[in-house]
Amino acid sequence: MAKLTTDELIDAFKELTLIELSEFVKAFEETFDVTAAAPVAVAGPAAAGGGEAEAEEEKTEFDVVLEAAGDKKIQVIKEVRALTSLGLKEAKDLVDGAPKAVLEGANKETAEKAKAQLEGAGATVTLK
Repeated sequence: MAKLTTDELIDAFKELTLIELSEFVKAFEETFDVTAAAPVAVAGPAAAGGGEAEAEEEKTEFDVVLEAAGDKKIQVIKEVRALTSLGLKEAKDLVDGAPKAVLEGANKETAEKAKAQLEGAGATVTLK
């Protein structure tokens, strides 16, 4: 059998349907005793093996937690509504029920911007 180049393989895969490609991947995994998710599994233990300070530096998702509304509760409710898709009642309930997460899984830039907006309105906020 002639050896196929990478480009020839890619062209062959382009002709397959998604179901055929999925069946190919399963057969490939069984034949070579590998999984398509192996790189993700390898990255998990490597990150866990590092020190605690190293894990903090690599954190990419943050939760913006409203600790207290402060004196300007109405301004804080307005900011919560601006940051989320919550209605007035839901935003008021969130502020009244502090400490609660306003945003979950936000990237660092978004989380810091939200924290600054809420603190500017008089709230006490932490990033976790």
